[in-house]
Amino acid sequence: MKSIVIASAAALLFSAPAMAAGNSDTQQGSATATVVAPITLQHTSGAAIGFGKFTTGTGGSVTVTPAGSGSVSGDVTFVSGNANTADAFTVAGEANRTFAISTTGGTVSNGAVSMSFATTASSATGTLNNAGAASFTVGGTLTVPGTATAGNYSGSYNATVTYN
Repeated sequence: MKSIVIASAAALLFSAPAMAAGNSDTQQGSATATVVAPITLQHTSGAAIGFGKFTTGTGGSVTVTPAGSGSVSGDVTFVSGNANTADAFTVAGEANRTFAISTTGGTVSNGAVSMSFATTASSATGTLNNAGAASFTVGGTLTVPGTATAGNYSGSYNATVTYN
């Protein structure tokens, strides 16, 4: 009898507890993912912020709007044959997505003398159309020292687009 009691006690200790119906249930969940087209930025061939042709006097600035209109301040004067232009970019990516636009300042140089400029994009944000395309322009303000020497100046700056 003693061995029956010990065997019964051991069976109770090592057996899995019985679960009553309704105490647990398992269902399968679901998961999804969407990969969007990467956003790309392309500089329009031949486009540039064209600060134009001017004399420096004692210095000042040249401003070109993102629409390409030019103006001067200080002792800077446009000369005959002046043409001002805004720079241009195209954007491609996922249709109907919004994006942020940022631009840096830059420097133009003739090899001996440098002049700095700030940039202004036509908008701080944009929206890709149904085909996944958009465009924007960039103007800027060039700081012209009175000591700038005659010559052709060139330089660069950075434009960045980022999905919102």
